[in-house]
Amino acid sequence: MLRFLNAGESHGPALTAIIEGLPAGMKLLADDINYQLARRQSGYGRGGRMKIEKDRVEILSGVRGGYTIGSPVTLQIKNKDYENWKDTMNPEPKADLSQRVVTRPRPGHADLAGAMKYRHSDIRNVLERASARETAIRVAVGSAARCLLKELGIEIFGMVCRIGSVHIEERDYSISEIKDAISRACLLCPDVEAEKKMVEEIDKCKAAGDSIGGVFEIRAYNVMPGLGSYVHYDRKLDGRLAMALMSIQAVKGVEIGCGFKAGMLTGSQVHDEIFYDKEKGFYRKTNNAGGIEGGMSNGETIIVRAVMKPIPTLYKPLKSVDLKTKEQFEASVERSDVCAVPAATVVGESAVAWELAKAILEKFPADTMHELKESVERYREYVKQI
Repeated sequence: MLRFLNAGESHGPALTAIIEGLPAGMKLLADDINYQLARRQSGYGRGGRMKIEKDRVEILSGVRGGYTIGSPVTLQIKNKDYENWKDTMNPEPKADLSQRVVTRPRPGHADLAGAMKYRHSDIRNVLERASARETAIRVAVGSAARCLLKELGIEIFGMVCRIGSVHIEERDYSISEIKDAISRACLLCPDVEAEKKMVEEIDKCKAAGDSIGGVFEIRAYNVMPGLGSYVHYDRKLDGRLAMALMSIQAVKGVEIGCGFKAGMLTGSQVHDEIFYDKEKGFYRKTNNAGGIEGGMSNGETIIVRAVMKPIPTLYKPLKSVDLKTKEQFEASVERSDVCAVPAATVVGESAVAWELAKAILEKFPADTMHELKESVERYREYVKQI
């Protein structure tokens, strides 16, 4: 079983994760993880913290000489900003809890509901963990999953489809176009003209003290059919992917393939006809299903899309009520992103990578990468010969 648990606060000493279930003999380098961490911190519209933190991962266990050894893998990302917060965020009793107390919940955050749930009088105890800073360690975990997928010939790419009212041209973008957008690292948008307009949209929001959201798409290429299952609700691959993406901070909706548009079309327009070729076996000429049918991958490219709401921490004040005094106030902030959709795209890639790696190891249990590769190769041959 492949699983992980992560821990850490936004301004605490570090973010940490323990991964269990990675097969032995898988190449895993800190540089590969750091590359994805750097991508998460890039993108037009990011805020001041990206200038403070330059995330680097430390692999503390489970890897020797660049390869996994079968035992749990421990990953750690130190928070450089902790130096400025150690008096307040120190885990020891000497922490000064009277400093940087937060009693004013921000609209759109976990602040108020979290304080109610855990009976906190200081909202800092909520916001430190609820922060999107947590996604840094999730990207690290997802990067390890990507290393496994890469050895099996599966590639994952993300792209930004919409920022506010500006959206890309609706067509099937090639892998080279998506890779080119990734190399530019501006907004991860494959439509150059749309990207320019997106930048203008972000600049307008920044000038107004507002924030803006958008839509991103994740594609997984060369995924074998049969991942997931139709036999139980919690084993359906589309359900698991939707849960993984919805767990990303600020994501409010997920669709697969043609998604919500399916509700506006007829069955003959939506369902993908099936064809057969001796060389490639069963295939489809269209992919409205987004590579998933009946809760299982069907061999086509997996396509999932998620919508990210505007970041709720605004320079433009919103009304709220003080938790302690019950007095109304206008929320304000000193440092925040205007748009984090490109960053969410990278997090989304990691979320999808993790769920696919988990589904693969459920279908092909293996203690070593050698065994896993052999099993996957045999299965791919079997599928072609049906």
